[in-house]
Amino acid sequence: MRRLFTLCAALLLAGPLLAQQRYTTRSATIDFFSDAPLEDIAAKNSQVTAAIDLLSQQMAFVATMKEFVFPDGLMQAHFNENFVESEKYPRATFSGRILNLPDNGLPNSGVVAVEVEGDLTIHGVKRRVRVPGTLEMLDKQLVAKAKFNVAPADYKIDVPALIKEHIAKSVAITVYAVCAPQIAPPVSQQQSAAPARPE
Repeated sequence: MRRLFTLCAALLLAGPLLAQQRYTTRSATIDFFSDAPLEDIAAKNSQVTAAIDLLSQQMAFVATMKEFVFPDGLMQAHFNENFVESEKYPRATFSGRILNLPDNGLPNSGVVAVEVEGDLTIHGVKRRVRVPGTLEMLDKQLVAKAKFNVAPADYKIDVPALIKEHIAKSVAITVYAVCAPQIAPPVSQQQSAAPARPE
């Protein structure tokens, strides 16, 4: 987990020469939906931190579990207390790389299909995943989208036996991030922030 936060910090704190290759947001959204006979389960988190570096082709996402909002308060309480154990495992994270970014970079317009591979950590369990998605430059912002499925059992999320047969074994995840280019600070600020040399 510490390594992921180090990566996020590195991507968020861009250097002055490469800042235009890095895009960040703290308001990406993650939706999940489970279609089940007993009851559909849906929630949205609109406070996800995302950082994408087109030069290194790295990306990272961090979602606080308690920020997932459900239409029903009781369902939200069950999710945090009995399923994902948010007090013990407060965040879900992804850290990975874009596998097939065009050699000449993203075009100024148009959607580019990509694949991303990396480590998805939920409920304290880390698994290697490969996810299809799209990237698009739109009004100088980087729009990232992805849809994939997650099986709660893969992340040791226990479903009570009483309702286990009525809950879908797979959850549909939708990711949507509009990332702004990381702006490097003015040279004067960089110089003032630099430590003074010992005399």
